[in-house]
Amino acid sequence: MESPCVNICKLDKAKRVCTGCGRTTDEIRRWAGMGKAQRRAIMERLKKRPS
Repeated sequence: MESPCVNICKLDKAKRVCTGCGRTTDEIRRWAGMGKAQRRAIMERLKKRPS
């Protein structure tokens, strides 16, 4: 599965979210060890976020 990373790795420290891909710091840290279902759920959530 693709990664949602867009190579704009800038963290909003207050929200603990990457402003590039929209993942939380926890999601970024755990991404490599996640199963397909977990990754798919994150990808779906990210598709719905405002641009």
